[in-house]
Amino acid sequence: MSILEVPYGAPREWRVRMARGQPVTRRSVPVGVKVALTAFVVVLFPVYLDAYGPLHFLWLSDVALFMTVVAVWRDSRLLTSMMAVGVLPMELIWNLDFLALLLVGWSPIGLADYMLDPELSLLLRGLSLFHIPLPILWVWLLRRWGYDRRALVGQTLLFWAVILASYLFTDPADNINWVFSYALEPLRWMPPRAWLLAYLLGGPVVVLLPMHLILSRVADGGAGAG
Repeated sequence: MSILEVPYGAPREWRVRMARGQPVTRRSVPVGVKVALTAFVVVLFPVYLDAYGPLHFLWLSDVALFMTVVAVWRDSRLLTSMMAVGVLPMELIWNLDFLALLLVGWSPIGLADYMLDPELSLLLRGLSLFHIPLPILWVWLLRRWGYDRRALVGQTLLFWAVILASYLFTDPADNINWVFSYALEPLRWMPPRAWLLAYLLGGPVVVLLPMHLILSRVADGGAGAG
Protein backbone atom coordinates (compact mmCIF):
# COMPACT_ATOMS: atom_id res chain seq x y z
CA MET A 1 0.00 0.00 0.00
CA SER A 2 1.32 3.42 -0.86
CA ILE A 3 0.71 6.72 0.85
CA LEU A 4 -1.51 8.97 -1.24
CA GLU A 5 -2.39 12.62 -1.22
CA VAL A 6 -5.92 12.79 0.14
CA PRO A 7 -8.28 14.38 -2.40
CA TYR A 8 -11.20 16.62 -1.60
CA GLY A 9 -14.10 14.55 -0.34
CA ALA A 10 -12.00 11.55 0.66
CA PRO A 11 -13.44 9.12 3.24
CA ARG A 12 -13.99 10.58 6.70
CA GLU A 13 -11.45 8.17 8.18
CA TRP A 14 -8.76 9.61 5.90
CA ARG A 15 -9.59 13.19 6.85
CA VAL A 16 -9.42 12.35 10.54
CA ARG A 17 -6.03 10.70 10.13
CA MET A 18 -4.74 13.67 8.14
CA ALA A 19 -5.91 16.06 10.86
CA ARG A 20 -3.95 14.01 13.38
CA GLY A 21 -0.85 14.05 11.22
CA GLN A 22 -1.06 10.30 10.65
CA PRO A 23 -0.16 8.68 7.31
CA VAL A 24 -3.04 7.84 5.01
CA THR A 25 -3.06 4.83 2.75
CA ARG A 26 -5.51 3.77 0.11
CA ARG A 27 -6.04 0.06 0.45
CA SER A 28 -6.05 -1.68 -2.89
CA VAL A 29 -8.19 -4.73 -3.47
CA PRO A 30 -6.10 -7.90 -2.93
CA VAL A 31 -4.86 -9.40 -6.18
CA GLY A 32 -6.50 -12.71 -5.28
CA VAL A 33 -9.93 -11.07 -5.23
CA LYS A 34 -9.30 -9.36 -8.58
CA VAL A 35 -8.11 -12.55 -10.24
CA ALA A 36 -10.92 -14.70 -8.80
CA LEU A 37 -13.63 -12.26 -9.90
CA THR A 38 -12.12 -11.90 -13.36
CA ALA A 39 -11.76 -15.67 -13.79
CA PHE A 40 -15.40 -16.12 -12.81
CA VAL A 41 -16.56 -13.62 -15.44
CA VAL A 42 -14.33 -15.26 -18.06
CA VAL A 43 -16.19 -18.51 -17.40
CA LEU A 44 -19.64 -16.93 -17.14
CA PHE A 45 -19.51 -14.80 -20.28
CA PRO A 46 -19.35 -17.52 -22.98
CA VAL A 47 -21.80 -19.76 -21.12
CA TYR A 48 -24.39 -16.99 -20.78
CA LEU A 49 -23.75 -15.82 -24.34
CA ASP A 50 -24.44 -19.29 -25.73
CA ALA A 51 -27.51 -19.88 -23.57
CA TYR A 52 -29.18 -16.46 -23.57
CA GLY A 53 -27.62 -14.36 -26.33
CA PRO A 54 -25.80 -11.02 -26.08
CA LEU A 55 -28.78 -8.87 -25.12
CA HIS A 56 -29.13 -10.79 -21.86
CA PHE A 57 -26.13 -8.85 -20.60
CA LEU A 58 -28.30 -5.73 -20.46
CA TRP A 59 -29.76 -7.01 -17.20
CA LEU A 60 -28.69 -4.51 -14.55
CA SER A 61 -27.24 -7.27 -12.39
CA ASP A 62 -25.02 -8.42 -15.27
CA VAL A 63 -23.96 -4.85 -16.01
CA ALA A 64 -23.12 -4.47 -12.33
CA LEU A 65 -21.02 -7.64 -12.35
CA PHE A 66 -18.93 -6.43 -15.29
CA MET A 67 -18.60 -2.94 -13.83
CA THR A 68 -17.42 -4.44 -10.56
CA VAL A 69 -14.59 -6.22 -12.36
CA VAL A 70 -13.47 -2.84 -13.72
CA ALA A 71 -13.90 -1.26 -10.29
CA VAL A 72 -11.68 -3.73 -8.45
CA TRP A 73 -8.89 -3.54 -11.03
CA ARG A 74 -8.98 0.25 -11.03
CA ASP A 75 -9.60 0.49 -7.28
CA SER A 76 -12.50 2.74 -8.26
CA ARG A 77 -14.58 4.06 -5.39
CA LEU A 78 -16.91 5.79 -7.84
CA LEU A 79 -17.78 2.67 -9.85
CA THR A 80 -18.24 0.63 -6.68
CA SER A 81 -20.53 3.30 -5.26
CA MET A 82 -22.56 3.44 -8.48
CA MET A 83 -23.21 -0.30 -8.35
CA ALA A 84 -24.11 -0.15 -4.67
CA VAL A 85 -26.50 2.78 -4.97
CA GLY A 86 -28.21 1.41 -8.05
CA VAL A 87 -28.20 -2.38 -7.90
CA LEU A 88 -27.63 -3.35 -4.27
CA PRO A 89 -31.36 -3.17 -3.39
CA MET A 90 -32.28 -5.52 -6.25
CA GLU A 91 -29.51 -7.94 -5.29
CA LEU A 92 -30.70 -8.04 -1.69
CA ILE A 93 -34.26 -8.72 -2.86
CA TRP A 94 -32.97 -11.51 -5.14
CA ASN A 95 -31.22 -13.11 -2.19
CA LEU A 96 -34.34 -12.94 -0.01
CA ASP A 97 -36.38 -14.40 -2.86
CA PHE A 98 -33.85 -17.21 -3.35
CA LEU A 99 -33.80 -17.94 0.39
CA ALA A 100 -37.60 -18.28 0.38
CA LEU A 101 -37.31 -20.56 -2.64
CA LEU A 102 -34.89 -22.82 -0.78
CA LEU A 103 -36.88 -22.86 2.45
CA VAL A 104 -40.45 -23.23 1.19
CA GLY A 105 -40.03 -24.05 -2.49
CA TRP A 106 -41.78 -20.86 -3.58
CA SER A 107 -40.42 -17.61 -4.97
CA PRO A 108 -42.70 -14.85 -3.63
CA ILE A 109 -41.35 -12.19 -5.98
CA GLY A 110 -40.30 -14.34 -8.89
CA LEU A 111 -36.77 -13.04 -9.24
CA ALA A 112 -35.11 -16.33 -8.35
CA ASP A 113 -37.69 -18.87 -9.46
CA TYR A 114 -35.52 -19.92 -12.42
CA MET A 115 -32.99 -21.35 -9.95
CA LEU A 116 -35.18 -24.45 -9.61
CA ASP A 117 -36.04 -24.68 -13.32
CA PRO A 118 -34.97 -28.17 -14.46
CA GLU A 119 -34.81 -26.97 -18.06
CA LEU A 120 -31.79 -24.82 -17.16
CA SER A 121 -28.49 -26.62 -16.73
CA LEU A 122 -26.85 -26.84 -13.32
CA LEU A 123 -23.96 -24.84 -14.74
CA LEU A 124 -26.22 -21.94 -15.71
CA ARG A 125 -27.93 -21.94 -12.35
CA GLY A 126 -24.64 -22.32 -10.52
CA LEU A 127 -23.13 -19.34 -12.30
CA SER A 128 -26.17 -17.29 -11.34
CA LEU A 129 -25.17 -17.69 -7.71
CA PHE A 130 -22.96 -14.64 -8.21
CA HIS A 131 -25.97 -12.73 -6.91
CA ILE A 132 -25.02 -13.92 -3.42
CA PRO A 133 -21.39 -12.71 -3.03
CA LEU A 134 -21.74 -9.59 -5.20
CA PRO A 135 -23.58 -7.42 -2.64
CA ILE A 136 -21.21 -8.67 0.06
CA LEU A 137 -18.28 -7.52 -2.07
CA TRP A 138 -19.85 -4.07 -2.55
CA VAL A 139 -20.42 -3.62 1.17
CA TRP A 140 -16.85 -4.69 1.88
CA LEU A 141 -15.51 -2.21 -0.67
CA LEU A 142 -17.69 0.59 0.72
CA ARG A 143 -16.30 -0.07 4.18
CA ARG A 144 -12.81 -0.06 2.70
CA TRP A 145 -13.10 3.08 0.58
CA GLY A 146 -16.26 4.91 1.58
CA TYR A 147 -19.19 5.96 -0.58
CA ASP A 148 -18.61 8.44 -3.40
CA ARG A 149 -21.53 10.88 -3.57
CA ARG A 150 -21.01 11.38 -7.30
CA ALA A 151 -22.49 7.91 -7.71
CA LEU A 152 -26.06 9.23 -7.70
CA VAL A 153 -25.58 11.19 -10.92
CA GLY A 154 -23.36 8.56 -12.51
CA GLN A 155 -25.72 5.69 -11.78
CA THR A 156 -28.75 7.69 -12.88
CA LEU A 157 -27.17 8.24 -16.29
CA LEU A 158 -26.13 4.59 -16.54
CA PHE A 159 -29.61 3.46 -15.45
CA TRP A 160 -31.27 5.58 -18.12
CA ALA A 161 -28.88 4.27 -20.80
CA VAL A 162 -29.42 0.61 -19.88
CA ILE A 163 -33.20 0.94 -19.56
CA LEU A 164 -33.52 2.72 -22.90
CA ALA A 165 -31.29 0.15 -24.59
CA SER A 166 -33.37 -2.65 -23.08
CA TYR A 167 -36.56 -1.06 -24.41
CA LEU A 168 -35.21 -0.37 -27.88
CA PHE A 169 -33.26 -3.53 -28.62
CA THR A 170 -34.73 -6.45 -26.67
CA ASP A 171 -37.75 -8.68 -27.19
CA PRO A 172 -40.77 -7.69 -25.08
CA ALA A 173 -41.26 -11.38 -24.33
CA ASP A 174 -37.97 -11.36 -22.44
CA ASN A 175 -38.95 -8.20 -20.52
CA ILE A 176 -35.33 -7.50 -19.61
CA ASN A 177 -35.11 -5.11 -16.67
CA TRP A 178 -38.93 -5.04 -16.65
CA VAL A 179 -38.97 -2.29 -19.27
CA PHE A 180 -42.24 -3.52 -20.76
CA SER A 181 -44.08 -4.57 -17.60
CA TYR A 182 -43.51 -5.10 -13.90
CA ALA A 183 -45.10 -8.54 -14.26
CA LEU A 184 -44.90 -11.47 -16.63
CA GLU A 185 -48.03 -10.37 -18.45
CA PRO A 186 -48.09 -7.22 -20.64
CA LEU A 187 -49.58 -4.11 -19.08
CA ARG A 188 -53.18 -3.51 -20.11
CA TRP A 189 -53.97 -0.44 -18.05
CA MET A 190 -50.99 1.66 -19.14
CA PRO A 191 -49.41 2.35 -22.55
CA PRO A 192 -45.89 0.87 -22.88
CA ARG A 193 -44.25 4.25 -23.43
CA ALA A 194 -46.00 5.68 -20.38
CA TRP A 195 -44.66 2.79 -18.32
CA LEU A 196 -41.17 3.41 -19.72
CA LEU A 197 -41.32 7.10 -18.83
CA ALA A 198 -42.58 6.31 -15.34
CA TYR A 199 -39.78 3.77 -14.95
CA LEU A 200 -37.09 6.20 -16.11
CA LEU A 201 -38.28 8.90 -13.74
CA GLY A 202 -39.33 6.68 -10.86
CA GLY A 203 -36.21 4.51 -10.66
CA PRO A 204 -33.88 7.31 -9.56
CA VAL A 205 -36.46 8.78 -7.18
CA VAL A 206 -37.72 5.55 -5.60
CA VAL A 207 -34.48 3.54 -5.51
CA LEU A 208 -31.36 5.58 -6.22
CA LEU A 209 -32.09 8.68 -4.14
CA PRO A 210 -33.05 6.80 -0.93
CA MET A 211 -30.00 4.55 -1.30
CA HIS A 212 -27.82 7.59 -1.90
CA LEU A 213 -29.06 9.18 1.32
CA ILE A 214 -28.53 5.97 3.27
CA LEU A 215 -25.03 5.34 1.95
CA SER A 216 -24.06 8.99 2.39
CA ARG A 217 -25.07 8.59 6.02
CA VAL A 218 -23.47 5.26 6.85
CA ALA A 219 -20.46 5.13 4.53
CA ASP A 220 -19.78 8.74 3.55
CA GLY A 221 -16.69 9.17 1.44
CA GLY A 222 -17.51 12.59 0.00
CA ALA A 223 -17.20 13.32 -3.69
CA GLY A 224 -13.50 13.07 -4.28
CA ALA A 225 -11.49 11.39 -7.00
CA GLY A 226 -11.52 7.63 -7.27
